[in-house]
Amino acid sequence: MQRVVVLGPGGAGKSTVARSLAQAIQVPLVALDAEFWNERLEPMPREEWRAHQARLAAEPAWVMDGDLGPYDDLEPRLRRADTIVVLDLARWLCAWRALRRGRERRDFWRWTLHWRRDSRGQIVSAVAAFAPRAQVLVLHRRREVSDWLDAVRRVSR
Repeated sequence: MQRVVVLGPGGAGKSTVARSLAQAIQVPLVALDAEFWNERLEPMPREEWRAHQARLAAEPAWVMDGDLGPYDDLEPRLRRADTIVVLDLARWLCAWRALRRGRERRDFWRWTLHWRRDSRGQIVSAVAAFAPRAQVLVLHRRREVSDWLDAVRRVSR
């Protein structure tokens, strides 16, 4: 496990999981939100984002945290990933975590609340097309997430 993509709706815990995972396997963490959005929260133009992502993914090892919903282009990072972690947690839990985090834009809430309907199928299709040999983990419960991270930590010691 050297190149890991972490995906899921807002509030699923992608950043927390990615940070813990990167520390456990001792590879750099790439927070895609910080790479993609400018200071006015405007998205990077699509072609520029593809090229920037390709440069990031060209590194030998990383954990990339981020699911940019309708703004995203998964192909560059999925093509290089050896592991894909999808956090498919309950909508109420994601919404609760996002509420506790603070104010969010309307497009964030639309994406978070409709992630299963609108984004999950696109992710499954993109993984099949661009990362057919990657190990894919779909975690549905907080306990599954913590058990998996604990297992990774034990193996990585």
